[in-house]
Amino acid sequence: MMLLAGTVPIKDLPLTFGKAKLEGQYLIINDCYIPCTQGTGAMISAALAAADYLNLEPPSVLIAGDIGRGEGSRQIYKYLINEIPRLFQNVSAFSPNVLALHYCLPNMGLMRKLCESVKKCAEKPVMIADAAAMYAAKAAGLASEFDIFTPDSAETSFLADHEAAHPAYISKHLFNANAAAIPELATAAYKHKNAARLLLVKGETDYIVSRGEIVETVTEPNIPELEAIGGTGDTITGLTAAFVYAGLELHEAAVIAAKTNRMAGKFALPTPATRVWQIIEQFPAVFKEYLCKWSGVCLAEGERLTALP
Repeated sequence: MMLLAGTVPIKDLPLTFGKAKLEGQYLIINDCYIPCTQGTGAMISAALAAADYLNLEPPSVLIAGDIGRGEGSRQIYKYLINEIPRLFQNVSAFSPNVLALHYCLPNMGLMRKLCESVKKCAEKPVMIADAAAMYAAKAAGLASEFDIFTPDSAETSFLADHEAAHPAYISKHLFNANAAAIPELATAAYKHKNAARLLLVKGETDYIVSRGEIVETVTEPNIPELEAIGGTGDTITGLTAAFVYAGLELHEAAVIAAKTNRMAGKFALPTPATRVWQIIEQFPAVFKEYLCKWSGVCLAEGERLTALP
């Protein structure tokens, strides 16, 4: 099972759990139409596009509306705390269970309870965090419970700062982030146990860092226009989750996610008016042309992924 969870900025959207489908610029979840703009919606849409291409079971999705007051975030935390052992009770020999968390207002107490609940699963799911879920995990001292974080350079600065005990302090790093310092910042994050097992640091250069060691970098194709399109970092998180669910090793899933995102940007011929859903629309074409070469996952049309090479 692949479970993706996070809030969306829609007032009064109730807690919603179900399977998602993607239609153009909208996600549809139990008759709820969610614009695929950025944040949780972009993460889910990217994972769904990859799962659909690989003919995998579509991800289960847990969302709630939250415009900054925290109610939707607390609903998501509490649902996961209560239901995760049941949701992840079936263990597949083919693909691991995956839990990807995106934007929920940071709540360290609830994050601690969530991690305790995960320990009750028959087998621990691969845990991925981006955005505020990542901030909460780090601030609660639980970063090492996670398998993958997907920070940008500013967020890597936050992870590296052992004195920043609360995610609110990230604001001071937003103006001091130095992409050239990523290797040093990643080393500091691991030294202070503020990093997941693997970091995928998103930026002009994408760094894949495993237990403090840079194992690969991705720089091509270089599409500067992607930096101005909201959600193109969130799509990397969704792609990574889907490739892990497909059975790829963590670092391989991260590398292919980074390459896919960049190549989709090239295919889309982006302008300042381009939206993230137009990047996501390019994923199937990228997979068709490059996935076999990048990963060894080679599918005939309509073939279902059943085993990895």
